[in-house]
Amino acid sequence: MGKITGFLDHPRVAEPGEAPALRKRHWREFTPSLDDTAAAIQAARCMDCGIPFCHQGCPVNNVIPDFNDLVYRQDWRHAIEVLHSTNNFPEFTGRICPAPCEAACTLNINDDAVGIKSIEHKIIDKAWEEGWVQPQPPTQRTGWSVAVVGSGPAGLAAAQQLARAGHAVTVFEKNDRVGGLLRYGIPDFKLQKSHIDRRIEQMRAEGVTFRTGVFVGAPADAADGATVLTPTQLREQFDAVVLSGGAESPRDLPLPGRELDGVHFAMDFLPLQNRVVAGDVLAEQLRATDKQVVVIGGGDTGSDCVGTSNRQGAAAITQFELLPQPPAQENKPLTWPYWPLRLRTSSSHEEGCQRDWAVATKRFNDDGKGRVRSLTAVRLRWQDGKMSELPGSEFEIQADLVLLAMGFVSPTQAVLDAFGVDRDARGNAAAAVEGGDAYRTNVDKVFAAGDMRRGQSLVVWAIREGRQCARAVDEFLMGTSSLPR
Repeated sequence: MGKITGFLDHPRVAEPGEAPALRKRHWREFTPSLDDTAAAIQAARCMDCGIPFCHQGCPVNNVIPDFNDLVYRQDWRHAIEVLHSTNNFPEFTGRICPAPCEAACTLNINDDAVGIKSIEHKIIDKAWEEGWVQPQPPTQRTGWSVAVVGSGPAGLAAAQQLARAGHAVTVFEKNDRVGGLLRYGIPDFKLQKSHIDRRIEQMRAEGVTFRTGVFVGAPADAADGATVLTPTQLREQFDAVVLSGGAESPRDLPLPGRELDGVHFAMDFLPLQNRVVAGDVLAEQLRATDKQVVVIGGGDTGSDCVGTSNRQGAAAITQFELLPQPPAQENKPLTWPYWPLRLRTSSSHEEGCQRDWAVATKRFNDDGKGRVRSLTAVRLRWQDGKMSELPGSEFEIQADLVLLAMGFVSPTQAVLDAFGVDRDARGNAAAAVEGGDAYRTNVDKVFAAGDMRRGQSLVVWAIREGRQCARAVDEFLMGTSSLPR
């Protein structure tokens, strides 16, 4: 590394961010990337540790020490080349990835980890500003065609890799815009959709065709007005098919009162605001304005509900988590280099939210007119990994809007049913990740990647799976592949 003592000389510095009171007034991103000098100083903290455990933590195998050293030396052009060699979309991961690489950073054993995510964010922002991100069309075409079903990060990564290998790639998306959950699910204040749009333009220039408003599956399962392509039609028209849809089956909470108006899945709530920010005029929008909001679920989706509710002007927001409150600081020697269980406070929590742990909902209470007015909950005792209700701890909390954000159980089963794809015990498409049948399903010519194969996971895992699946498809079509593993 350029500065051997950098980790001793410089503390970790976070990216600058807008104050909560200000950022709640708009839907734009509020965390700009570091300036050139600050990024170089942060990159200097990379400690030439000999065994870069950050590689183990990063699912896409980013060559982190190398691009850190290049940033320290202000060689931005080579830094983006190194970053793009493993990651198609660092502007996504640099914004919304939770950075498992930082948890695995050797410096994290007894100090603050290198700010790898902020450095990645800076590299790609600099590359776009300088005009270094350009289309990379293939030098020759193979004559093979591939259909990619689903335009989230897994589908986009697979499509870009396959197009650069020379195949004719068509991406099918059931929604009216490309991007999957990046587009409709993640709030704009975390990921502005212009980042997706410019990547789509790059991919079009590389030869990828996008078809929106197309449902692939059985006609009976399609939304009204959607164009339908059956699996038979798709397999007849293309030489290979990649199923890369998201894990869109949310975990439900079947309790008394679940049917009441005002009790909704998070994904009934979040995409509507994405559409409004995009300029759509909705006949009706589920909003948190002036309401007592209760969010059930303590993960990223729950946090997104909190941030969105704050911006819509909720009267109060409470977030429940079934598990006990984690420690403020993990036992690093015990957990490193693995992802630690510790208290995480998101930017949305900073904007205003009452959080409560070890709480189980018992029922949703009616206002007498078919709407929810409150919910009844109980406090839990956790012992040896098992929970039990604390006697006498039942309580009631006002709730005009309840948002269920407890994760997703599987991809849409209708698509897998239509293709006749075998599933694993969790309802995901059954496909291995190693060997000659990597990412191949039991159905001829049909591959699966991302949440469709892995189940609900991180954007960085989706990109990895899309890239690896693309290599498997390329090998299937060509007999060999020059695409990276």
